[in-house]
Amino acid sequence: MSEALRVGADGWLDGVERLASPNYDRRPPGTAIELIVMHNISLPPGVFGAGHVQRLFTNTLPAGVHPFLDQLAHLRVSAHFLIERSGRLTQFVACSDRAWHAGESRLGARRDCNAFSIGIELEGTDFVPFTDAQYRALERLTSALIAAYPIVAAHAHSEVATERKTDPGPFFDWQRAPALARLRRGRS
Repeated sequence: MSEALRVGADGWLDGVERLASPNYDRRPPGTAIELIVMHNISLPPGVFGAGHVQRLFTNTLPAGVHPFLDQLAHLRVSAHFLIERSGRLTQFVACSDRAWHAGESRLGARRDCNAFSIGIELEGTDFVPFTDAQYRALERLTSALIAAYPIVAAHAHSEVATERKTDPGPFFDWQRAPALARLRRGRS
C-alpha cells in the first residue's frame, strides 16, 4: 500500500508532483472547502498521455499541433488535481485557492462551485472506463482531502453544470472510490 498523502498548511500535498497554474484566484473570505467536483478530460478528445492537459492548465498549449487544441488556446482554466491513466497525480493549484474548473455552476441554491470546491480531473472520456491505478490514486487523494477540510459532498461536474457538462461520464464508478462513495451517501 502506498504511503498516505497529506495536505500541507500551504494547501499543497506533500509527495505529489506540482505544476503551478496561473489560472486561479483567492477563495472568498471565510469560505469553507465543502465539495469535491469530479471531472474527466483528454486533449484532443480521446488522446491520453500527450501532456496537453498540463499545457492547457499552464497556458502553454502549442499552436498548430491540432485544430481542437487551437480552439482552446485562449481559455484560462485549471483544476486542483489531474490523475493520469497511470495513476500519476499532479497538483496545479493549492487547495486553499480557487481553481477555475467548474465554470458556471451551482449546487442547490449556491452558485460558483469553484468558490467552495476542489476540482479533480481524471484523464479519460465519457466513453472508456477509468483505470485501476486512477481509482487507487483517487482514493489516496480524496482521503487526504477529507482529512484536511470539512468536505461534506462529492458531485460530478455534470451535476453542478447540468446544462453544459457530461463528465465524469457513465464509466466513472463512485463505488471504486470508497471515500467519495461515503460522501455521496452522507458523510459517515
